[in-house]
Amino acid sequence: MSSSRRIPASVPDSASAAASTSTASAASTAPTAPIASTSPTVPTSPSDERLRRWRLVLGGEAADGTGCALSGRDAAMDGALNSLYGRGDGKGQAGKERSAGLGASAPSVARWLGDIRTYFPSSVVQVMQRDAIDRLGLSALLLEPEMLEAVEADVHLVGTLLSLNKAMPETTKETARAVVRKVVEDLEKRLATRTRATLTGALDRSARISRPRHHDIDWNRTISANLKHYLPEYRTIVPERLIGYGRASQSVKKEVVLCIDQSGSMAASVVYASVFGAVLASMRSIDTRLVVFDTAVVDLTDQLDDPVDVLFGTQLGGGTDINRALAYCQSQITRPAETVVVLISDLYEGGIRNEMLKRVAAMKASGVQFVTLLALSDEGAPAYDREHAAALAALGAPAFACTPDLFPEVMAAAIEKRPLPIPDPV
Repeated sequence: MSSSRRIPASVPDSASAAASTSTASAASTAPTAPIASTSPTVPTSPSDERLRRWRLVLGGEAADGTGCALSGRDAAMDGALNSLYGRGDGKGQAGKERSAGLGASAPSVARWLGDIRTYFPSSVVQVMQRDAIDRLGLSALLLEPEMLEAVEADVHLVGTLLSLNKAMPETTKETARAVVRKVVEDLEKRLATRTRATLTGALDRSARISRPRHHDIDWNRTISANLKHYLPEYRTIVPERLIGYGRASQSVKKEVVLCIDQSGSMAASVVYASVFGAVLASMRSIDTRLVVFDTAVVDLTDQLDDPVDVLFGTQLGGGTDINRALAYCQSQITRPAETVVVLISDLYEGGIRNEMLKRVAAMKASGVQFVTLLALSDEGAPAYDREHAAALAALGAPAFACTPDLFPEVMAAAIEKRPLPIPDPV
């Protein structure tokens, strides 16, 4: 069986549809949930159902070997998949590059978008849209307002729109902003409350006091500070000095600098970082600065009240000069011991490598908490410059990928100056 088709790993009517795709070939496993049909359900044996699933996976070409025919909803679903992942008429020669089947016209694509939204859950629709943009070169169609209104919005679509921002006609920009705003608002609902709660607690704990009330005593630090007063005969410690958590007042501020690489590979990270930047800026106890860079550096701090404005102020693509960006961030630091700098970059440096490392070392020596995130997204293990990551780790600034859900914990640890919750390497 030489034919293969890349299809969403989940299927319609599944309550927990996966938002990813898998390449299914003779070595693949079949989908694990049945696909609904528009015709009355006819009981089938497990072997027949398995053949049906394999037929949908393999695409029905001569070599699929299933001998299974599709009808009704299954046939319509197969057609939608074939338009994106198939070989067109199936007569392509071996070794010849696959051709797409959506056609060039916007109406054809619009109908296809409607079909996949009918047959697949939202998470799978987003994956198929992303594949259509990547495999079939449909980016230009996103410049049409009608297309934007038809697509299922997600973080990856926002990244594509931002990369097309400069080429976008005025008639499309309003629709594009509405699409981006919807995604941003959904992300804020998901992330804002937990982020504020986590960081408020961290700010309170970071404000140490020497005469705490009983419920404010930091027992771990108090015990560490009074070990010399251990009484062996009583097997206890007599604390002469109590260390407690303070309650961070509105006047006690931490400074956070988000330094974001806006090269094309960092699109999802830019979206999430902009949302988190707006959330941090809404907290009075944190003075937040947001800086984006490629070979130039742009300070978008004055736009943090609206993450959509921040996103449209970025320009995805271009080179990378981390050293130049860190030089600017370093110049903005006024209270090093109370500052957290978060560099979000894949570390592919186009500037002066040794100077970049010297700046990181200098900031850390002055008391700055320096955090390096190779990615801020749910996309899995990122590609990054391993040599630069190792060099930063040697300076005490380990570089690691971070999911949006983990980010509040990372920031809380940095604010409290305790070890970062670095995830285990994949």
